[in-house]
Amino acid sequence: MADDVRAIRLDEFLPYPPDRVWRVFVEPRLLAKWLMPQDFQPKVGHRFTIAAQAVPATKFGGTIHCQVLAIEPGQMLRISWEDHGPSGARCTATWRLEAEGRGTRIFLDHEGFDPDNELQQRARRIMGGGWRSWLFSRLAAVLADPAASPEGAA
Repeated sequence: MADDVRAIRLDEFLPYPPDRVWRVFVEPRLLAKWLMPQDFQPKVGHRFTIAAQAVPATKFGGTIHCQVLAIEPGQMLRISWEDHGPSGARCTATWRLEAEGRGTRIFLDHEGFDPDNELQQRARRIMGGGWRSWLFSRLAAVLADPAASPEGAA
């Protein structure tokens, strides 16, 4: 299959039930443990920022401007993902959760990269590797913590 220059498409199986996985996507304190510091609230229309590390190679300053676009409780979260810097990237990130055996398969579609914008293409390549190697492993580590289970809620 050819590389989609407009999107990052990944899926990952995690051996945890969907209700546990959903919690780490919509509870801000758990989300911060695997994604990045942010002021997220699980409400359609909520605007928030994610504090990321600056990436000089893409001229990314470190702040991702987001808005919650859609939520289907327990199944899907879609947010806008914008860089107000030189790349001008305006993307969406959609996470879908599907029960699979005794676990959950997470699908990520990070879409909207301009194929003619070199800064956005460089960012897409960097983020594609980062989602798979760094963020999915951090997500798995948070899920392994008993605090992520519904019974571990404070």
